[in-house]
Amino acid sequence: MRRTLLFALVGLFLCITVKVNAQDIHFSQFYMSPLNLNPAMTGVINCDQRAVVNYRNQWAGVIGANAYNTYSASYDRKLAVGRDDYFGVGGTLWGDVAGSTKFGTRQARLSFAYTKKIGGRRNIGHYLSVGADAGMTQRRVNTSDLRWPTQVSNGQFDPSQGTSEPIPNAEFLFADFSGGLIWFSNFGERKSLYGGVALHHINQANVSFLGRQESLYSRLTVHAGGEYPLNNKISIKPDFIFMAQGPHKEVNAGASVRLKMGPVARNSTEQLGQFFQIGAWYRVGNKVDGGLHSDAIILVSRFELDRYGIGFSYDYNVSQLSAAAAGNGSFELSLTYLICGNSSRGVYCPVF
Repeated sequence: MRRTLLFALVGLFLCITVKVNAQDIHFSQFYMSPLNLNPAMTGVINCDQRAVVNYRNQWAGVIGANAYNTYSASYDRKLAVGRDDYFGVGGTLWGDVAGSTKFGTRQARLSFAYTKKIGGRRNIGHYLSVGADAGMTQRRVNTSDLRWPTQVSNGQFDPSQGTSEPIPNAEFLFADFSGGLIWFSNFGERKSLYGGVALHHINQANVSFLGRQESLYSRLTVHAGGEYPLNNKISIKPDFIFMAQGPHKEVNAGASVRLKMGPVARNSTEQLGQFFQIGAWYRVGNKVDGGLHSDAIILVSRFELDRYGIGFSYDYNVSQLSAAAAGNGSFELSLTYLICGNSSRGVYCPVF
């Protein structure tokens, strides 16, 4: 009961008392959610089209049915421009529901990118992609499920005690805009590098439930990664992301081992085939009053079968909340599907 009450009060504090301008969706498998990561990744794929589904469940071991849930679905495709360049277009739908008050955020977004070849030969290519997106976001909270400090007595919730407080904007809409760029190079089979930067919430929309001005902090994202073969069967894939939003900063870094398990499909690119990945990441954040804190150790696995991909990860919590959570963090599932078509043009994108 004390653990549940602790999380209820923490959730209430985050949703109502403080500014909600730092609450963005969060995926541990950030590299498997490309359009949420950086709009410049729209159309940066080794086939013609791509569909991605992501799902994240957090704190279910502590608050059960009131666990935090995040889901996303995206689709993008690339269109040839001239001999070597591409135009990418895509769309994303995502939602996030947190706690017993069903504090929810939903967004529909369109993204566009232009990818320019800046060098290379044969199966080696160097590209620069610039992208932007625009979306409409809805935020809402179920006021009937809110619990106030005056309604808690001797560690127990009593709805007959105390009074609630008015929330004039329990549901509202706002526009949201982002932009970014990414450089990537492919040096042959299973050998690539990429790096990108994105700025989200450029317009800093007002996101207050209380009828006052609470601007959504812009979020800076810097990310990089690649793949390097150790031999004919095994390669290593490091990935890194840094995010800064207002006073909050976070780093997530790690690597996976990618094992080639089967032959490449006929009429397919060298990037497709049968692969299995396993790895680990470490996430650390900053304390607002100074210093750093460890957040989670992330264990990941991924299986690729030609155009299909499935990824699973588990966050083992190592922060100060681990006492209440008993180390339970979150699990995440990602699904990808590529549609390659009959294009005979070479493709030089890394495997994200």
